[in-house]
Amino acid sequence: MAEPAKKLPRIEISERRCKACSICVDFCPTNVLEIRGTTCVVKDLEACTRCQLCDLRCPDFAIRVFD
Repeated sequence: MAEPAKKLPRIEISERRCKACSICVDFCPTNVLEIRGTTCVVKDLEACTRCQLCDLRCPDFAIRVFD
């Protein structure tokens, strides 16, 4: 029997608010995020465990994680 497809979370990053401080990248335990240029981006959404540490630690409220 095949496993059901894993439902991926949705991560929203506000380019307007993000200052590329890398706090979210540093706190992500599964290396989902990276800094590219002047903003944070999702590099591996499938690795996201929905822990929301990036969301909780962002000082500029630039990132949100949804189920």
